Amino acid sequence: MSQPSPHATAATPLDPIERRGYAFVQGETMRRLLSDAGSLADWAAFADSWNDLRLDTYMADGGRYRRRRHAIYGARPDAPIARQAHGPHYQGLDYNPLNGGIERWFEPIGPLGDGASMTTILTFCRDTFEHLAPATRSWHIETHQFRIEAHPEKAGLPTPEGLHRDGVDYVLVLLIARHNIAQGTTSIHALDKRLLGSFTLTDPFDAALVNDARVYHGVTPVEPLDPAGAAYRDVLVVTFRAAS
Repeated sequence: MSQPSPHATAATPLDPIERRGYAFVQGETMRRLLSDAGSLADWAAFADSWNDLRLDTYMADGGRYRRRRHAIYGARPDAPIARQAHGPHYQGLDYNPLNGGIERWFEPIGPLGDGASMTTILTFCRDTFEHLAPATRSWHIETHQFRIEAHPEKAGLPTPEGLHRDGVDYVLVLLIARHNIAQGTTSIHALDKRLLGSFTLTDPFDAALVNDARVYHGVTPVEPLDPAGAAYRDVLVVTFRAAS
Protein backbone atom coordinates (compact mmCIF):
# COMPACT_ATOMS: atom_id res chain seq x y z
CA MET A 1 0.00 0.00 0.00
CA SER A 2 1.13 3.58 -0.59
CA GLN A 3 2.40 5.50 2.42
CA PRO A 4 0.41 8.40 3.87
CA SER A 5 1.33 11.67 2.23
CA PRO A 6 0.99 15.28 3.35
CA HIS A 7 -0.52 15.93 -0.07
CA ALA A 8 -3.33 13.40 0.34
CA THR A 9 -6.83 14.54 1.24
CA ALA A 10 -9.16 12.73 3.58
CA ALA A 11 -12.45 13.96 2.17
CA THR A 12 -12.21 16.17 -0.90
CA PRO A 13 -9.50 17.37 -3.29
CA LEU A 14 -11.10 20.79 -3.71
CA ASP A 15 -9.26 22.61 -0.95
CA PRO A 16 -5.70 21.65 -1.99
CA ILE A 17 -6.42 22.37 -5.65
CA GLU A 18 -7.72 25.82 -4.74
CA ARG A 19 -4.79 26.53 -2.39
CA ARG A 20 -1.81 25.15 -4.29
CA GLY A 21 -3.05 24.11 -7.72
CA TYR A 22 -2.99 20.34 -7.29
CA ALA A 23 -4.08 17.45 -5.11
CA PHE A 24 -2.89 13.90 -4.58
CA VAL A 25 -5.72 11.60 -3.52
CA GLN A 26 -4.97 8.11 -2.23
CA GLY A 27 -6.75 5.23 -3.87
CA GLU A 28 -9.04 4.28 -1.01
CA THR A 29 -10.35 7.84 -0.78
CA MET A 30 -10.58 8.25 -4.56
CA ARG A 31 -12.55 5.05 -4.95
CA ARG A 32 -15.03 6.27 -2.36
CA LEU A 33 -15.36 9.64 -4.08
CA LEU A 34 -16.02 7.94 -7.41
CA SER A 35 -18.53 5.55 -5.84
CA ASP A 36 -20.35 8.56 -4.43
CA ALA A 37 -20.47 10.03 -7.96
CA GLY A 38 -21.85 6.95 -9.70
CA SER A 39 -21.24 3.28 -10.41
CA LEU A 40 -18.02 1.33 -10.91
CA ALA A 41 -19.89 -1.85 -11.82
CA ASP A 42 -17.74 -2.56 -14.89
CA TRP A 43 -14.41 -1.64 -13.28
CA ALA A 44 -12.79 -5.06 -13.77
CA ALA A 45 -13.51 -5.03 -17.50
CA PHE A 46 -12.57 -1.35 -17.73
CA ALA A 47 -9.16 -1.98 -16.15
CA ASP A 48 -8.65 -5.05 -18.33
CA SER A 49 -9.15 -2.93 -21.47
CA TRP A 50 -5.63 -1.52 -20.94
CA ASN A 51 -4.44 -4.88 -22.30
CA ASP A 52 -5.82 -3.88 -25.71
CA LEU A 53 -4.09 -0.55 -26.33
CA ARG A 54 -2.21 0.30 -29.52
CA LEU A 55 1.38 1.42 -29.98
CA ASP A 56 1.87 5.20 -30.07
CA THR A 57 3.60 5.69 -33.42
CA TYR A 58 3.97 9.47 -33.09
CA MET A 59 6.91 9.40 -30.67
CA ALA A 60 9.50 11.83 -32.00
CA ASP A 61 12.14 10.23 -29.79
CA GLY A 62 11.65 6.94 -31.64
CA GLY A 63 10.39 5.29 -28.47
CA ARG A 64 8.17 2.21 -28.63
CA TYR A 65 7.30 2.13 -24.95
CA ARG A 66 3.90 3.86 -25.00
CA ARG A 67 0.52 2.38 -25.88
CA ARG A 68 -2.71 4.33 -25.84
CA ARG A 69 -6.31 4.93 -26.92
CA HIS A 70 -8.19 8.23 -26.99
CA ALA A 71 -11.74 9.58 -26.90
CA ILE A 72 -13.41 13.00 -26.96
CA TYR A 73 -16.46 14.07 -24.96
CA GLY A 74 -18.44 17.25 -24.54
CA ALA A 75 -20.45 18.78 -21.70
CA ARG A 76 -23.10 21.46 -22.08
CA PRO A 77 -25.18 23.19 -19.38
CA ASP A 78 -27.96 21.02 -17.94
CA ALA A 79 -27.06 18.12 -20.22
CA PRO A 80 -25.19 14.88 -19.58
CA ILE A 81 -21.64 14.42 -20.79
CA ALA A 82 -21.77 12.98 -24.31
CA ARG A 83 -19.16 11.24 -26.41
CA GLN A 84 -18.23 13.13 -29.56
CA ALA A 85 -17.17 11.95 -33.00
CA HIS A 86 -13.66 10.54 -32.96
CA GLY A 87 -11.01 13.13 -33.73
CA PRO A 88 -7.34 13.92 -33.35
CA HIS A 89 -5.44 14.94 -30.27
CA TYR A 90 -3.55 18.20 -30.75
CA GLN A 91 -1.07 20.10 -28.59
CA GLY A 92 0.95 23.11 -29.67
CA LEU A 93 4.73 22.99 -29.55
CA ASP A 94 4.66 25.45 -26.65
CA TYR A 95 3.05 22.73 -24.53
CA ASN A 96 4.59 19.64 -26.08
CA PRO A 97 7.91 20.41 -27.78
CA LEU A 98 8.55 16.70 -28.43
CA ASN A 99 5.33 15.53 -30.09
CA GLY A 100 3.25 18.69 -30.50
CA GLY A 101 2.42 20.77 -33.53
CA ILE A 102 0.61 18.03 -35.45
CA GLU A 103 -2.73 16.25 -35.30
CA ARG A 104 -2.23 12.86 -33.71
CA TRP A 105 -4.86 10.24 -34.49
CA PHE A 106 -5.00 7.44 -31.96
CA GLU A 107 -7.24 4.40 -31.95
CA PRO A 108 -10.51 5.16 -30.16
CA ILE A 109 -11.37 3.90 -26.71
CA GLY A 110 -13.71 0.93 -27.05
CA PRO A 111 -17.31 0.48 -25.87
CA LEU A 112 -16.29 0.76 -22.21
CA GLY A 113 -15.69 4.43 -22.96
CA ASP A 114 -19.47 4.71 -22.65
CA GLY A 115 -19.69 2.38 -19.65
CA ALA A 116 -20.35 2.89 -15.98
CA SER A 117 -16.79 3.50 -14.79
CA MET A 118 -15.89 6.04 -17.45
CA THR A 119 -19.21 7.83 -16.98
CA THR A 120 -18.61 7.98 -13.24
CA ILE A 121 -15.05 9.29 -13.63
CA LEU A 122 -16.20 12.02 -16.01
CA THR A 123 -19.10 12.94 -13.73
CA PHE A 124 -16.75 13.26 -10.76
CA CYS A 125 -14.40 15.44 -12.81
CA ARG A 126 -17.21 17.66 -14.01
CA ASP A 127 -18.59 18.14 -10.52
CA THR A 128 -15.13 18.91 -9.14
CA PHE A 129 -13.98 21.24 -11.91
CA GLU A 130 -17.26 23.15 -12.12
CA HIS A 131 -16.97 23.82 -8.40
CA LEU A 132 -13.50 25.25 -9.04
CA ALA A 133 -14.65 27.21 -12.11
CA PRO A 134 -18.38 27.88 -11.54
CA ALA A 135 -18.63 30.26 -14.50
CA THR A 136 -17.66 27.44 -16.87
CA ARG A 137 -20.49 25.10 -17.80
CA SER A 138 -19.41 23.87 -21.22
CA TRP A 139 -16.34 21.66 -21.58
CA HIS A 140 -14.20 20.00 -24.21
CA ILE A 141 -13.08 16.75 -22.59
CA GLU A 142 -10.43 14.31 -23.76
CA THR A 143 -9.63 10.93 -22.24
CA HIS A 144 -6.43 8.97 -22.79
CA GLN A 145 -5.69 5.39 -21.85
CA PHE A 146 -1.91 5.09 -21.42
CA ARG A 147 0.31 2.09 -20.84
CA ILE A 148 4.00 2.89 -20.34
CA GLU A 149 6.15 -0.20 -20.74
CA ALA A 150 9.57 -0.60 -19.15
CA HIS A 151 12.27 -2.89 -20.53
CA PRO A 152 15.67 -3.90 -19.10
CA GLU A 153 17.50 -2.03 -21.83
CA LYS A 154 15.14 0.96 -21.96
CA ALA A 155 13.19 2.77 -19.26
CA GLY A 156 9.64 3.83 -20.02
CA LEU A 157 8.88 7.56 -20.03
CA PRO A 158 5.44 8.53 -18.69
CA THR A 159 6.11 12.16 -19.68
CA PRO A 160 8.64 12.03 -22.53
CA GLU A 161 8.21 15.77 -23.12
CA GLY A 162 9.55 16.39 -19.60
CA LEU A 163 8.14 18.87 -17.13
CA HIS A 164 5.11 20.36 -18.86
CA ARG A 165 1.59 21.74 -18.90
CA ASP A 166 -1.11 20.25 -21.13
CA GLY A 167 -2.70 23.45 -22.41
CA VAL A 168 -6.07 22.75 -20.78
CA ASP A 169 -7.81 23.90 -17.61
CA TYR A 170 -7.82 20.80 -15.41
CA VAL A 171 -6.28 17.34 -15.50
CA LEU A 172 -7.02 14.08 -13.71
CA VAL A 173 -4.41 11.30 -13.72
CA LEU A 174 -5.90 8.09 -12.32
CA LEU A 175 -3.76 5.01 -11.74
CA ILE A 176 -5.34 1.85 -13.13
CA ALA A 177 -2.51 -0.63 -12.54
CA ARG A 178 1.19 -0.75 -11.79
CA HIS A 179 3.06 -3.98 -12.46
CA ASN A 180 6.70 -4.86 -11.79
CA ILE A 181 8.03 -1.29 -11.98
CA ALA A 182 10.13 1.04 -9.88
CA GLN A 183 9.97 4.83 -9.77
CA GLY A 184 7.32 6.78 -11.70
CA THR A 185 7.30 9.67 -9.21
CA THR A 186 5.12 12.65 -10.06
CA SER A 187 6.51 16.10 -9.32
CA ILE A 188 4.52 19.33 -9.28
CA HIS A 189 6.19 22.67 -9.96
CA ALA A 190 5.10 26.30 -9.80
CA LEU A 191 5.15 28.42 -12.94
CA ASP A 192 8.68 29.54 -12.02
CA LYS A 193 9.62 25.79 -11.98
CA ARG A 194 10.03 25.77 -8.19
CA LEU A 195 9.20 22.31 -6.77
CA LEU A 196 5.90 22.31 -4.87
CA GLY A 197 5.59 18.61 -4.06
CA SER A 198 6.01 15.05 -5.24
CA PHE A 199 4.26 11.71 -4.81
CA THR A 200 4.09 8.30 -6.47
CA LEU A 201 0.90 6.70 -7.76
CA THR A 202 1.30 3.15 -6.46
CA ASP A 203 -2.16 1.66 -5.86
CA PRO A 204 -5.21 1.42 -8.12
CA PHE A 205 -7.32 4.59 -7.89
CA ASP A 206 -4.41 6.72 -6.62
CA ALA A 207 -4.98 10.03 -8.39
CA ALA A 208 -3.52 13.43 -9.15
CA LEU A 209 -5.75 16.40 -9.94
CA VAL A 210 -4.08 19.45 -11.44
CA ASN A 211 -4.99 23.03 -12.26
CA ASP A 212 -3.02 23.17 -15.51
CA ALA A 213 -2.91 26.97 -15.61
CA ARG A 214 -1.14 27.14 -12.25
CA VAL A 215 1.39 24.30 -12.18
CA TYR A 216 3.70 22.13 -14.25
CA HIS A 217 3.85 18.37 -13.78
CA GLY A 218 6.18 15.57 -14.79
CA VAL A 219 6.81 11.90 -14.00
CA THR A 220 10.16 10.13 -13.64
CA PRO A 221 10.99 7.16 -15.89
CA VAL A 222 9.83 3.69 -14.87
CA GLU A 223 12.14 0.68 -14.79
CA PRO A 224 11.38 -3.04 -14.36
CA LEU A 225 11.93 -4.55 -10.93
CA ASP A 226 12.34 -8.01 -12.45
CA PRO A 227 14.00 -7.67 -15.87
CA ALA A 228 12.62 -11.04 -16.92
CA GLY A 229 8.97 -10.02 -16.48
CA ALA A 230 6.52 -7.65 -18.14
CA ALA A 231 6.64 -4.20 -16.54
CA TYR A 232 4.14 -1.39 -17.09
CA ARG A 233 2.26 1.58 -15.65
CA ASP A 234 -1.38 2.04 -16.68
CA VAL A 235 -3.15 5.37 -16.17
CA LEU A 236 -6.24 7.16 -17.39
CA VAL A 237 -5.65 10.84 -18.13
CA VAL A 238 -8.72 13.09 -18.38
CA THR A 239 -8.45 16.73 -19.48
CA PHE A 240 -11.13 19.41 -19.21
CA ARG A 241 -10.89 22.63 -21.23
CA ALA A 242 -13.50 25.38 -21.23
CA ALA A 243 -15.51 25.29 -24.45
CA SER A 244 -17.16 28.28 -26.10
